[in-house]
Amino acid sequence: MTTEQELQSLFNTLDSDRDGKVSINDLFLSPGLSAIISSETNTTSPQELLVNYDSDKDGSITFEELKGAVEKANNLN
Repeated sequence: MTTEQELQSLFNTLDSDRDGKVSINDLFLSPGLSAIISSETNTTSPQELLVNYDSDKDGSITFEELKGAVEKANNLN
């Protein structure tokens, strides 16, 4: 389980270009952090995360989309 602050810190680390979105490329470039996200969202891969939680279908995950995925998995403190 993670706190919102920890989740924001993880998101910021993955958002290397600081555009407010984490792309599939960002996720693949950080396999360790991607594993944490997969664990917290109960997904098996970055692709599954995008398919299930990229609500605007732009090919990336915003913090709010990630937060929603973690909340749905009941892993947000």
